[in-house]
Amino acid sequence: MADSSFDVVSEYDRQEVDNAVNQAAKEIAQRYDFKNVSASISLSGESIEMVANSAERVLAIYDVLQSKLFRRGVSLKSLDVGDGEPKPSGKLFHLVASLKKGLSQENAKKLSQLIRSEGPKGVKAQIQGDELRVSSKSKDALQQTIALLKNADVDCALQFRNFR
Repeated sequence: MADSSFDVVSEYDRQEVDNAVNQAAKEIAQRYDFKNVSASISLSGESIEMVANSAERVLAIYDVLQSKLFRRGVSLKSLDVGDGEPKPSGKLFHLVASLKKGLSQENAKKLSQLIRSEGPKGVKAQIQGDELRVSSKSKDALQQTIALLKNADVDCALQFRNFR
C-alpha cells in the first residue's frame, strides 16, 4: 500500500487580507476618535502601513486591523510588526506590518523535530522549499500528527493541504 501524505504550509488568503484592510479603513473613517486627524491604513504589496498623528492612535488602528483580520479568518501570526512600536516621521507616526508567507527553514526544522520526537511511529517529515511534506502508511497517524502540529508553539500560521 502506498504512503499517505499531507503538506504543512504557512500562507494567507490575499483577498481576505485586502477585505480586512478595507473594512478597517472604513471603520477608521467613521469613528469619532479618528475625526479630523490624519489617520489611515493602506495595503501595498506584502505590507500594511498604518499612519496617524500619535503613537496611541496608530496602535488603535492596529487593534482595529487585528479584529478585522480575525473576523475574516486570517491568522494574526501572518503579520510581522517588528517591535510593534510606531516610528515618528515628521508630524506623523508610522507602523508597518509585513505579511509572512511560507515556512521558514527554522520553523520547518522545528516542526520536523517535533514530529520525530513526539509524533506517532512511522511518520516521516521532509522539508521541501517553504513547505513540509509529512507521510506515513497510516492515515490515523497522519491525523494524530495534524492534531500535534495544531497545538505546536510556532510563530507562523499553519495550514494543512493535499491530504491523500
